[in-house]
Amino acid sequence: MKLIILDRDGVINEDSDAYIKSPDEWTPIPGSLEAIARLNHAGYRVVVATNQSGIGRGLFDLETLNRIHKKMYRMAQEVGGLIDAVFFCPDVDEANPFRKPHPGMLLEIARRLKFSLQGVPVVGDSLRDIRAARAANAWPLLVRTGKGARTLEREAESCANVLVFDNLAAIATYLIHSTE
Repeated sequence: MKLIILDRDGVINEDSDAYIKSPDEWTPIPGSLEAIARLNHAGYRVVVATNQSGIGRGLFDLETLNRIHKKMYRMAQEVGGLIDAVFFCPDVDEANPFRKPHPGMLLEIARRLKFSLQGVPVVGDSLRDIRAARAANAWPLLVRTGKGARTLEREAESCANVLVFDNLAAIATYLIHSTE
């Protein structure tokens, strides 16, 4: 079994600078859920690792986050996909070791799944995703969706040696064809 770890906002669903605060605001990026299904069918377990500081900021509560994720799970299942788990950090404190760019959340995924992160793709749209993947000894991949294009523009040097893709669908195609 192979593993891939995805950031949520900007990778799977449309991002918002005002935060995704309800299931109604959660809208998948075209092709992202189908990409998850394709990855599953190619033998990948899909896990989500997402900072959700909107909880710590009081913008929404844990029950609402669970409803958002229930919608995400359901919509992925409707196209034949399965998200194995969602790990999240609700904290606003940048020093929290589980909040990206720190690797704690990724290391916890590895611990719970009893899986080495060496070579595991971690897909994100921000510098914090890249830094967390590097710190966890995983393989950072960047999408242009969400904040990805802005990240590339502002942080080109920090994105050196990171493969960049238009979206999650392009990553799925790349990973599936590179292992055939």
